[in-house]
Amino acid sequence: MIIKKAVLPVAGLGTRFLPASKATPKEMLPIIDKPLVQYAVEEAIKEGINEIIFITSNEKNSIEKHFKKNKKIESRLIKSGKNNFIEKLNPKKFEKVTFKYVNQKSQKGLGDAVLQAEKYIKNESFVVLLPDDLFISKKTCLNQIISLNKKTNSTVIGLNKVDKANIHKYGVIKPGIVSNKIIQISDMVEKPLAKNAPSDIAILGRYVFTPSIFKYLKKVKCDSSNEIQLTNAIKLQIEDEEVFGCIYDGQKFDCGSKEGFVHATIALALKDKAINKKIKEIIKDII
Repeated sequence: MIIKKAVLPVAGLGTRFLPASKATPKEMLPIIDKPLVQYAVEEAIKEGINEIIFITSNEKNSIEKHFKKNKKIESRLIKSGKNNFIEKLNPKKFEKVTFKYVNQKSQKGLGDAVLQAEKYIKNESFVVLLPDDLFISKKTCLNQIISLNKKTNSTVIGLNKVDKANIHKYGVIKPGIVSNKIIQISDMVEKPLAKNAPSDIAILGRYVFTPSIFKYLKKVKCDSSNEIQLTNAIKLQIEDEEVFGCIYDGQKFDCGSKEGFVHATIALALKDKAINKKIKEIIKDII
């Protein structure tokens, strides 16, 4: 089955970016000249997604506004002879995509956010993209896990190896059968201490889910933080079904942290032919 729907959870408060995220959602903070969330949206569109479901909150109206066509500004650009900016303002790639917005009334974790999309997904496989994770690679991270889903018809999770010193920041898998970069997952733990981690392989913010995930999400009880953990639902799914992971081939930036956000900005600036020479000079001058 061809996957056509994507879920993007964007309801979080973005506390690590306060006060910048007080009035501007973290997902709308710019990496060069595009908001962070647009990179995830463009990754999804590149892989054939034509329906994007944002799980959002009342404070994040600017995300919906950003993905709507702005004819008023377009008209002003035309009048001032700046037609070359129109594609940046209203990309044609967005015209064939349906954007939907679901309000997550209370912040009950990532599992609850995904569950909010059930009425739009129905009985289809779908992808989940966490916009905090930004990737640079020949084949998108989403392409790599969708390709494995086509072979297995199973839930597939993006993975990468991390230093033990940072393992406590991530969900971590216990690998079962391993073949090249493909891993059958036998278990997973949310943010373990390094000494208790079952491996050094962490979960990335890219998933392909079969629709059965909703059944397991409904079985998960809130944890001590009153949140429904997505990893707990996947653990239940593993008990009944095969769940696979794919080691991502490429660069990954955690833009949910300040240092990751800056790292991604510099990396993309150095890849931009229009400004990379000047950026190199600036970096050299600072150092």
